[in-house]
Amino acid sequence: MNPLSMAELGILDWIAAHCHNSFWDAVMPFITGLGDQGILWILLGVLILFFQKGERATGAQVLVSLLFSLILCNLMLKNAVDRIRPCDLNTAVELLVARPGDPSFPSGHTSASFAAATVLLMNRWKGRWITLIVAALIAFSRLYLYVHFPTDVLGGLILGVFCGWLAVILWRRWVSPRWPESPQKPKETAP
Repeated sequence: MNPLSMAELGILDWIAAHCHNSFWDAVMPFITGLGDQGILWILLGVLILFFQKGERATGAQVLVSLLFSLILCNLMLKNAVDRIRPCDLNTAVELLVARPGDPSFPSGHTSASFAAATVLLMNRWKGRWITLIVAALIAFSRLYLYVHFPTDVLGGLILGVFCGWLAVILWRRWVSPRWPESPQKPKETAP
């Protein structure tokens, strides 16, 4: 085992020794479940897209950012890095959730959460701070539950912010001028 992984196991062991109690042991699996397959963020993006007039572009950008996160995190990086999970190195830990079957780096839950939250922050969506708190809780839950190393979560956070930023920038450059809710340029009047 490399020194970085050993140091990170020490952080996870510290969290297990100092943060676990019956309340959080019941709550953290629920919080992490909010990020399963990105369903919370997909649902939020769809709801904004179809039901929040004036913010529909924001909902579409959330969905685009999640697609970027899926491709870059789950389909490319996880398979390229193929990092073992901490719960496979320290098998003495009793997991509160089912052991994930995919590689550890980067955290897909964290990447999707921060991709969506970044879009909502950049667009100044009214519930943006709540979504940022939820994203942070989901990220921490992955450490609490001993299914990701801290660098997995950090990598997921950075990747998620990048995916959210990329979705907004590309949208503003390529889609926004053609989007139905975009402000129209005033027609020039003849003198």
